[in-house]
Amino acid sequence: MMLIDTHAHLYLPHFENDIDRVIGNAKMNNVGRILMPNIDVRSVDPMLRVCSAYPGLCLPMLGLHPTSVKADYAGMLKTLEGLLEKENFAAIGETGMDAHWDTSFMDQQKRSFITHLEWAEETGLPVVIHSRSTMDTIIRILKDGYSKKITGVFHAFSGSEEQAREITEMGFMLGIGGVVTYPRSGLAEVISKIGPEHIILETDAPYLTPVPFRGKRNESAHLVYIAGKIAEIKGLTIEQVAEVTTGNAHRLFKLKRE
Repeated sequence: MMLIDTHAHLYLPHFENDIDRVIGNAKMNNVGRILMPNIDVRSVDPMLRVCSAYPGLCLPMLGLHPTSVKADYAGMLKTLEGLLEKENFAAIGETGMDAHWDTSFMDQQKRSFITHLEWAEETGLPVVIHSRSTMDTIIRILKDGYSKKITGVFHAFSGSEEQAREITEMGFMLGIGGVVTYPRSGLAEVISKIGPEHIILETDAPYLTPVPFRGKRNESAHLVYIAGKIAEIKGLTIEQVAEVTTGNAHRLFKLKRE
């Protein structure tokens, strides 16, 4: 059995004192790939260092997180675009829009997101989308001109069944993480109605820790609890969930099978 953690920030300071142990735990829990989304210009070097330390296991993405989009976002995008031409990345992201805490830069977030979609179209890489409190807006943007040109995943999906169907009908994946284990989230009911062929797994480590470790630091080893919850919801074995979701991740990110 092999699992793929399609979204983890293992380069953050949360892991600087025990990254070897975290990676070892992931391997012991059948995690065979860990994809790392970028946050901003400053996070690129730490991310690439971790990926270089664990080649073949940790794979980098490139993007500007929507909460990092401020008045100077255009300069940051220019810097990142230069890196896109020099390094090999598995995806464009983490990008998107976020209206949960601060709506001061929503126009800039939208322009940044569209730039990332253009990068995805130009490179053929999938896009990893952050859509907190903006899912319907992002779906409209994709439908208005990009959904037939690119593919990708809605990271940390926690929307409705209707939103899930709109997303999957465009050919995008649902990134399912620890929220599916939260009893009050309602996500388990949505996932019960969506085929596993539309799902990839993620932790978003160090955030969104699944039950039974909720409240503690998340890490890639906890992916097995997310897979187990989906197996319970779908009436499948965890091995079946691993086979389908790992296959989905291989195809979406064009990963080489070992």
